[in-house]
Amino acid sequence: MSRCQPVLQLLDSVSEPAEERPSWTNRQARERAIRAAHARQASQRRRHVDPTTCEREYSASELEFMQAIQEYKQSSGRMFPTWSEVLEVLRDLGYKKS
Repeated sequence: MSRCQPVLQLLDSVSEPAEERPSWTNRQARERAIRAAHARQASQRRRHVDPTTCEREYSASELEFMQAIQEYKQSSGRMFPTWSEVLEVLRDLGYKKS
């Protein structure tokens, strides 16, 4: 079952006449959601993880950098650090522009 299937079933099940629908239902938004869910299902697009980055041996410096970024994300509470923050982590590791 695709990830969209439950959404499609839910959206398609809401087919009662407008006068029986709750007043908060937005018909245009519902129709857009149905079209988007159908388009996602029809595209058959998959989200793949690049195996070249997952199944390789990392160097010690790569592992050190990944660990430092992970620690920064945990300590700052930011899931996606800005490039300035990445540069800060690199400087803290001792890297500098020559």
